[in-house]
Amino acid sequence: MTEYLLIWLGVANGIAFGLMVADKRRAEASARRISESTLLGWSWLGGAIGTYLASRLVRHKTRKQPFANKMVMLCAAEIVLLGLWGLDLIDPIVAAALAYLPRPA
Repeated sequence: MTEYLLIWLGVANGIAFGLMVADKRRAEASARRISESTLLGWSWLGGAIGTYLASRLVRHKTRKQPFANKMVMLCAAEIVLLGLWGLDLIDPIVAAALAYLPRPA
């Protein structure tokens, strides 16, 4: 499971990074843009770090405050979750949360 999660995070971050760079190039060329919902959607799917890194490297969407704030919050959340997962603290939290769910009859 761990291997698949790491592969997914790598793929999601790569796609998010690529979409941000592509959107920057489209903006410079006055071409049709990639929607912010698509960019943030890939951040939600695990690509928040890639989105943030691309925004800093190609200087894209850094002044759009609603977007930039959401992007930074998603990146911070992803880093915290990865840290908790790396320290093996996620499993006890999930187990405790699942203990409160009603059991099927």
